[in-house]
Amino acid sequence: MSSLAIPEPDAQILDRRDEIVRELRRIVPQRDCVVADEDGRRAFETDALTAYRQMPLAAVLPTTTEQISEVLKYCHRNKIKVVARGAGTSLCGGAMPLQDSIVVGVSKMNRVLDVSYENRTARLQTGITNLGISTHVTPDGFFYAPDPSSQLACTLAGNLAMNSGGAHCLKYGVTTNNVLGVKMVLMDGTIIEIGGEELDSPGYDLLGLIVGSEGQFGIITEATVRILRAAEGARPMLMGFDSVASAGDCVAGIIGSGIIPVAIEFMDKPAVRVCEEFAKAGYPLDVEALLIVEVEGSEEEIENLLARVTRIAKKFKPSVIRISQSPEESAAIWLGRKSAFGAIGRISDYYCMDGVIPLGRLAEVLVEISKICDRYGLQVSNIFHAGDGNLHPLILYNANDPVQVEKAEECGAEVLKLCVEVGGCLTGEHGVGIEKRDLMPFQYTQTDLIQQMRIKDVFDPDWLLNPAKVFPLEARTYQ
Repeated sequence: MSSLAIPEPDAQILDRRDEIVRELRRIVPQRDCVVADEDGRRAFETDALTAYRQMPLAAVLPTTTEQISEVLKYCHRNKIKVVARGAGTSLCGGAMPLQDSIVVGVSKMNRVLDVSYENRTARLQTGITNLGISTHVTPDGFFYAPDPSSQLACTLAGNLAMNSGGAHCLKYGVTTNNVLGVKMVLMDGTIIEIGGEELDSPGYDLLGLIVGSEGQFGIITEATVRILRAAEGARPMLMGFDSVASAGDCVAGIIGSGIIPVAIEFMDKPAVRVCEEFAKAGYPLDVEALLIVEVEGSEEEIENLLARVTRIAKKFKPSVIRISQSPEESAAIWLGRKSAFGAIGRISDYYCMDGVIPLGRLAEVLVEISKICDRYGLQVSNIFHAGDGNLHPLILYNANDPVQVEKAEECGAEVLKLCVEVGGCLTGEHGVGIEKRDLMPFQYTQTDLIQQMRIKDVFDPDWLLNPAKVFPLEARTYQ
């Protein structure tokens, strides 16, 4: 944001822009697949974290893995920086280009290549949307578990890059727990395949390194994911509390009892009010905090689990307990939660955090977050995946006011440092990108960072892929 350091562009690359665009059009000749005009490039200058903006040299939208390979070979030979892009829904500046870089988007590569219900797998091009995977297999009684709130728009490519989660990942895990194999193009154009339909490949867990690598190792063009048989049924319940701390303690109580719901989502009073105005979900407006808890199984299992959760919740004196009575009511409850970020965006600019904390510290951390934001004179709205401690405080500010922009950045840094101090980490599913780049030394020692950068060196020795992300700019001087 205000203090963001951006490397100086390579003047020689900028001077060769027309030549580079001509070569990209030779490699990817299809109409509208190379974007070079100013208005067109503006669509690629930022991602969902709109505080950061930078126009790329050009954007190219290949239609095959082989085209991506040829583009990267050309860029590798000419030392041109490359930023991979899915749908641009990243919330950490992870897809923001540099002035002397090209954007390589996978949005035109969005086909379902194969589905094996016997093996419970699907092979897909990574430009497919997250929701598109489940939509394809739902008629046959299956689904793809990771479900970020942006699932209508976000691509599998971005989910792989950031190891995305979602509301229902409390039970089923995040992206890395649901991916079995990838096809990836390295910076020199080499095409590699790692993993496949088997449950566990021999050798080093390179797949574990690649998922969550934020586009710094290569461009993933295909992936084999795990699909699951849908449960017989599912039902959410709403629980309202008179304090944020009570809601936090209730979450810890549910998980501590051994019950693992499909989802436990948290919304504080400001979020409840805004989401209710937007979605008309029937949320109670007189509570300080709201929990959405969903369980699944047969009707008998659902009734049993909801009764157990209700007994646990009553220990924390909820003012409201309401169990969904129809599919329409369940859909409305989830519409409010899934629309939360967009609903907040209608009334204010916001800076979305992504820290993770131990569940046992949830109540005290929520109280401290409010104190931090009060010190900066900024409002905060808390909406997050409470079951796994993945916090998403939305710090509200005016993006057109430089003073508020700086305050929001400093406030957000304090919130993330708090998460680390209580035993958590800087990011759960949004990634490091630019937003948390300069906070990495707060969590990792110099030795830790050097080891991580050595892995980056193996995949991309010239550091041409997604440059100026993840590691502080001065970190390479450590090596």
